[in-house]
Amino acid sequence: MSDQATEKDRWSSKTYTSSASFVPKLTNKVLSFLPAPGTSSFNILDIGCGDGVLTSKLLTLYPDANIIGLDSSPSMIETATQNYPKISFQIQDCTDLLAAIKNAAPDLATESYDIIFSNAAMHWILREKSCRSEFFAAMNALLKTNGLFVFEMGGWGNIAELHTALVAALVAHGIPVSEGREASPWFFPSDRWMEEMLQSVGFAVEELELELRPTRLDERRGEDGGVGGWVRLMGQHFLEKVEEKKRESVVQYVEELLNDVVKREEDEEGEWVGYVRLRGKGRKL
Repeated sequence: MSDQATEKDRWSSKTYTSSASFVPKLTNKVLSFLPAPGTSSFNILDIGCGDGVLTSKLLTLYPDANIIGLDSSPSMIETATQNYPKISFQIQDCTDLLAAIKNAAPDLATESYDIIFSNAAMHWILREKSCRSEFFAAMNALLKTNGLFVFEMGGWGNIAELHTALVAALVAHGIPVSEGREASPWFFPSDRWMEEMLQSVGFAVEELELELRPTRLDERRGEDGGVGGWVRLMGQHFLEKVEEKKRESVVQYVEELLNDVVKREEDEEGEWVGYVRLRGKGRKL
């Protein structure tokens, strides 16, 4: 979750649980990139920790670890703090961590962490091109020598059908295509882009893969499930391009446009979208 802290909080932990509970469930592969479970007293930083569900898994893996979760959403941090009191959670704009380091922000001292972990957050954090190299430089600065940066995010081609349908829906509602494209809050890089970026700031790339992972959206629960629920939660930047009274019409347009695309013959109730995951592990040299 990576909207800048100075913007309004678009996230609701309750809605996220209803519309995107599949996100922390589908993490076995990225977790396998971490060191073997044990009692090592690692210092771990979770970037874009959200409601803390996955952060709590890190504590299960490493019960003696000191773990800090950062997220820009006050709603998510409030929920995480309430549900997982053994972990420290902090509101932090992760798009400008170098500035936070320079300003001696609490718990952001250089060479402090054995592991930095991030899941399903960096495609939000890296939306603005100007912050990308600085973000990775901050990851390197925060890690101890030989420390690990383990992550998973949306990769090139991620949710292509939803992304295209959202832009098309805005165009159908009178928004120029250029504005519709600019409304996107995401950056989905290729594995080649990521490898070059990691190496440029001083990481040895030990694991890196781009995986097409068709994903079943959460079941419909009122307005929180299926494609509609996903759009209302994840697509808010697009919806805000039209006046409020037209936003539900945009959602319905996307649902109608994708109706046949997201259905499977053997799964009449489910709705599937083309998630592409970019995951990797870099070691600080």
